[in-house]
Parts: sequence; structure tokens; C-alpha cells
Amino acid sequence: MPELPLLSIIIVAYRSRDEIGACLGSLPRELEGRRVEIAVVDNSPGDGTGDLVRGRYPEVAYHAPGENLGFGRANNLGYRATRGECVLFLNPDTVANAAALAHGVRRIRAEDTIGLFSPRLVQADGTMDLACRRSIPTLWDGFCRASGLAAAFPGTARFAGYNLTHLPVGGTYDVGAINGAFMLGRRAVFDAVAENGAVFDEAFFMYGDDLDLCLRVSRAGYRIVYDGSHEIIHLKGLSVAKNYDAMATAIFDANRDVYLKHFNPRGSAFVRWKYVAAFGAWKRVAALRARLRGYRRVKPL
Repeated sequence: MPELPLLSIIIVAYRSRDEIGACLGSLPRELEGRRVEIAVVDNSPGDGTGDLVRGRYPEVAYHAPGENLGFGRANNLGYRATRGECVLFLNPDTVANAAALAHGVRRIRAEDTIGLFSPRLVQADGTMDLACRRSIPTLWDGFCRASGLAAAFPGTARFAGYNLTHLPVGGTYDVGAINGAFMLGRRAVFDAVAENGAVFDEAFFMYGDDLDLCLRVSRAGYRIVYDGSHEIIHLKGLSVAKNYDAMATAIFDANRDVYLKHFNPRGSAFVRWKYVAAFGAWKRVAALRARLRGYRRVKPL
């Protein structure tokens, strides 16, 4: 029987023709002497992504479900179609490197307490994508993020709890959540936390599914680790809708639903009202601050 791939890389594409070539070209086909398998699930068939993948990267498994399945459902399709010992859920608007991937794979294989792993994600302008190391925010963290206190005092733990900007960028430590653009773990962990056979909760169409997975992994007793010693590029925003107001609303609403799922399991009307009100206020304050500062884009995460 052939040896299992060491790593399966699953990429969900959505209108990704312009960036997925650089992503696929940056990925090694072998690590530690074992095969790396790559699967692309195309949520926007007919936009040219399939032609590019099949023409330039015939070794990549290309899946075209014929419709937009949403992020979680498409990732689940890719997961079931692969067999690797380790699994990386990766955005198409990333540019990786073998050193960062090998380091991450070595860590998750050597430390069986690690459930999810992320290196430092860096945007095209060289700034860090803060979403690659987050807490599970409290209402206070959300208030500090929305009001600007977190940005005003990034080095103060009391105010910077959301994105953990008081911690060293190049360090490694346990965090509450990482970015859905890069989520690396062992298949055994994903199998252990799956719900009804699905790694990602398909009730979340586009946003919130990464936070939900982080919560399930943590509650199963595994660590979520950020390691800033290696980095990959995340060209953030290329693979999402350009209607920023609608995108921001969807992000806030999805994360509200994550909190309702995990922190209101008994369906308390009061708890539901608390989170609906809190996320509604957070969304409005973030939008107001963006308009006052002349930003086109609201940045809720």
C-alpha cells in the first residue's frame, strides 16, 4: 500500500484566477521525503480558475462542485477527498514557502497537544495580518477594538486583548484563535473534533467557521499555537467580495452566531439579547469610526 501523503493542502477558490497561480506555485510537492497533495475546490466555476489550475498544475486535484458551496462546506469536500497525515486549510490569496510549512508540520507532529497551528501572516505591505493570532474576545475586548482603545494602546494587555498586539511578533505562544486563511493541524485532531463528520460547521456560509473550529479544538483539550519564527504572505481581501459594507456586516453577524452557539447552549433569551445587542453595537461603532476617518473599508477583525 502506498505511503500516505505527509500533508494535504486544501484551497477553496472563489473568483481566484488572478492569485491562485502564485499560491500553487509557492507550495512544495514534497516535505520531509514524503508527498504533499494539493486539492482545489472551486466555488466559482466558469471564471477561468479551473482552466488555469488544470493547464498549469495538472498534479493538483481540482474539484468543481458547480455552485458556491460556501467556505466550510467546500473545505469539508476537500478534506474528505484527501488522505494526508497533516492537513492545511489555505486561502488562495496566500504565498507560502517550504521552510514555513516544514516547520509547522514538524511542530504539530512532535507536539501532540497542538490542535491548530499558524505562522505569522504578513500582508503585501509588510504589515502583520493581526487575525493570525487572536483571543476569544470578551465584551471588553470587543469594546476596546471598536472604540479605538486597542489601536491607541497596542502594547497594553488590558486594551489589546483582541489581537494580542502586546505580545512579541516573533515569539511563539498559545492563542485563542487563528485565521481561517491558514489552519494547520493533524488529521487525527480534525477527525476528533468533527461534528456529524464535518470539520467545518456548514451552518456558517462564509465567516465565523474558523472561530467556531478554534473553539471546538480548544474545548477538546488541544492547544492553538501561533509561531512567529516563520511567515507567509497573505494578500488579504483578494478572495472576498469587494462590497465592504456587506462583508463587514456578514463578519459581525457570523461571529455573533458563533457566540450564540458556544456561549448560549441552553438558548437563554437574556444571553441571546446580550450578544445580539453587543455585536450590533460593535458593528455600528466600527462603521461610524470608519466613516469619520474616511475609510472605505470597515475592519472588524
